[in-house]
Amino acid sequence: MKTILCAIDYSINSIAALKYAVALSSKINSKLYVLNVYDATTMVATINEPYLLSKKELRKEKKIKLKDFCINHLSNNIDTKNIEFEAIENISIVEAINTKAKILKASLIFTGMKGKGKLKSFLMGSTTKELISKAPCPVLAIPEKFVLKNISTIVYATAFEQEDIYAVAKLSEIAAVFDASIKVIHISPRSEKDGATQMEWFKEMLLQRVNYSNIDFNIYSSNGTIYFLRLYLNEVKADLVAMLERTTITSFFNKIFHTDLVKKMESLSELPLISFNEKNFK
Repeated sequence: MKTILCAIDYSINSIAALKYAVALSSKINSKLYVLNVYDATTMVATINEPYLLSKKELRKEKKIKLKDFCINHLSNNIDTKNIEFEAIENISIVEAINTKAKILKASLIFTGMKGKGKLKSFLMGSTTKELISKAPCPVLAIPEKFVLKNISTIVYATAFEQEDIYAVAKLSEIAAVFDASIKVIHISPRSEKDGATQMEWFKEMLLQRVNYSNIDFNIYSSNGTIYFLRLYLNEVKADLVAMLERTTITSFFNKIFHTDLVKKMESLSELPLISFNEKNFK
């Protein structure tokens, strides 16, 4: 991973994303771009945001504000030589982030998760959801106040799709840095008869393509998918949850994060969540 992009909107949620991004980029020795997207058309005249500035002057002011914000929250001792700061004017936050990610050929986009108990808004129609749906690379959402200390256990829930294999391959790049265990799991309803056979096929196919040995495969049977997954994450002390953003409504995670069920998964909003979009593996 040569380049990481972190989107900042000055919220408390983005502070956690910033700190996590800095820690990870330092760990893997990658370049970090910190980005703020602003809409000049919505600004009002204030001392701090004078709308009479030229676009060039305004962009410069915004960049200074962004850099000061980051330094203040990272401490003045932070080494910024591998960090670039940029402010971009655009009425669409998602469009600006994705365009910049494509230009940079970013390996990962960081964003803040929208606070405790708001996983529904994060996954169901929010700006972050739109980002996940359209981003050209994986998106890593960080919960409020979450701090990267170490990554020992990563949980990837699979629906046995071909794109899952490519997603795990990408995920293993992060896992390798920390020598973390990737736990690939499938939770099937008790009525599902061929889950074990599918898991064996998936395991064989994945190990042919992924050169990372610290991967476990497990299949579980439960009609209470939400409840079981929540218990499982706590039991294995997961540090990171991974998912594949799919377009089919029958997919595993789309079932889990159904509007009525997502309210029961508040525990997931306490863990960083990395999302891979299947369209990027087509």
